[in-house]
Amino acid sequence: MNIKVIAFDADDTLWVNEPYFQETEKKFVALLEDYLPQHTTSQELFKVEMQNLPLYGYGVKAFMLSMIETALKITNNTTGNEIVEKVIVFGKELLEKPIELLDGVETVLKALEGKYRLVVATKGDLLDQERKLKKSGIDHYFHHTEIMSDKREADYIKLIKHLDIAPEEFLMIGNSIKSDILPVLAVGGHAFHIPYHTTWEHEKVELTLEHPEFKQLKNITDILSLLN
Repeated sequence: MNIKVIAFDADDTLWVNEPYFQETEKKFVALLEDYLPQHTTSQELFKVEMQNLPLYGYGVKAFMLSMIETALKITNNTTGNEIVEKVIVFGKELLEKPIELLDGVETVLKALEGKYRLVVATKGDLLDQERKLKKSGIDHYFHHTEIMSDKREADYIKLIKHLDIAPEEFLMIGNSIKSDILPVLAVGGHAFHIPYHTTWEHEKVELTLEHPEFKQLKNITDILSLLN
């Protein structure tokens, strides 16, 4: 592999993210259990999120708006200010969560620093993702940070052109087959998948992937033996 740039997804690849969203969702559905069973509220929230995705994109703020809309929908617009206020508090708590690096992340970054250009390639809210990267304490390892509105083939082509490299010189590492792996392979890059124990429903895909430029890892530290 003639790799020049290694790009890392951020949420649930470098640090904990999805478990915090799931904790918040549990608190939200509990608020509305007088109206619907919790699992039904969860399903309704997901439907609203998917409808809003083209408008709001990804991130905590979009999640907050979708929770408020779901509460209004479930209660037939009778929800009081108290529930809306609690959703806002939930969202702010989510934005203020500590950054918990996943095991092996800094070991890998230290080992790769200077050998490759390291990049963060993530999607979500610009302000929130910038804040998390700064709070993580690992921002100094990265040559460039790309915060995308989405992760599709066109988004990766744009990034690769910006980095002034060929697709075959680009390696993407992430926890989402849908966002981090399939589009990168489609444009001619390399992709390593590191599964995380919790994945947002929207990011799940059921397939057996075989591709010459794809590797399935158990832990982020497996990268070092593959690249050496």
